[in-house]
Amino acid sequence: MKIYLIAGEPSGDLLGSRFMYAMKNKHPDVEFVGVGGESMEKAGLKSLFDISDLAVMGLAEVIPSIPKILGLIKKTVADVEAQKPNVIMTIDSWSFGARVQKLIRKKKLGIPQVHYVAPQVWAWKKKRAKTMYKYVDLLLTLLPQEPKYFTPYKLEAVCVGHPVIESQVVNGDAKAFRQQYGISDNKTIISVLPGSRHNEVSLLLPVFIESMKQLFTKNPDLHFVIPTVKTVAERVKKMCAGTDLPLTIVEDEENRYNAFKASAAAIAASGTVALELAIADVPHVIGYKVAPLTGWLARKFLHIQFVNLSNIILGREIIPELLQERCCVANICLYIRGLLEHNDWYDKQMDGFKKVRSLLGMGEQTPSERACDIVCKLIDKNKK
Repeated sequence: MKIYLIAGEPSGDLLGSRFMYAMKNKHPDVEFVGVGGESMEKAGLKSLFDISDLAVMGLAEVIPSIPKILGLIKKTVADVEAQKPNVIMTIDSWSFGARVQKLIRKKKLGIPQVHYVAPQVWAWKKKRAKTMYKYVDLLLTLLPQEPKYFTPYKLEAVCVGHPVIESQVVNGDAKAFRQQYGISDNKTIISVLPGSRHNEVSLLLPVFIESMKQLFTKNPDLHFVIPTVKTVAERVKKMCAGTDLPLTIVEDEENRYNAFKASAAAIAASGTVALELAIADVPHVIGYKVAPLTGWLARKFLHIQFVNLSNIILGREIIPELLQERCCVANICLYIRGLLEHNDWYDKQMDGFKKVRSLLGMGEQTPSERACDIVCKLIDKNKK
């Protein structure tokens, strides 16, 4: 069995690696080919190209990269044709995956086509739900409310569950982290997570660094940790050089989760990482900035009350959302100081995190195992 996987960014790379390990446990002879990052490569994939080439977001930022991305799409499609896999599965990053899937469908190769992680049609581009069936045979969703947006439009959609519940985020070791990096017990650790894309880091990290400086000025017992990923690690290190802050940068998943366990609070970009923080019981605030044009377009076309997944799942705000102009040093410091003092926001978050974990569910089967079973059924069905 040969499976072609395409993950265009770190969140999809992590999902892909878990899917790979789960599939190997069930089918040791499985072969994986395609596009992925560090996590998928560790699981045994030799990526067609470095996914950091795709780490661009926002309309204003994407435009200069269009020729390069189009070339990578063409290269990927040609590789799918050459590899002749039993199934092709794009993971997350629908903007890149969709273009590959569309071209594959046009070529009528007879390969079952799957997408893992539903596009957020409940937030914007609702028409996308009506057309996805043209390009994929099966959609695997993370949240239980998502299939209903697609099944009325001829697309089989199945919720497998959110991968955060199968991560090691709940098993972090605070003591081991402090010992490894020589951080004494009397230091209060704050995790700072500026995102996994170059544009996110460029826009958010300067604000986060200035916030760290102001927090440290008022509280010299703080120690900051930046868990980052391969795609942006060098940029993060360069931007943090010379800050004169008590600062530790970690790149691997184990130390990322150990850092969470050791943290009293966190400042994070909006995204899956914020849900990880919720699962790990780390009180936090999210900040997010995009280019002015992208921000204007978002305000015009996004139709959602919240951007944070915990807030979306609960239908109420437990995580302060500091977006665009609200993502400033004064606001970040205000909320972090309050969380460190265990104010009302802290109590609201601790109670909300319990409910989020309950709603996501910790079933007997992991989301990756469920995804494997469903994909295997699709492959078997196609063989008949």
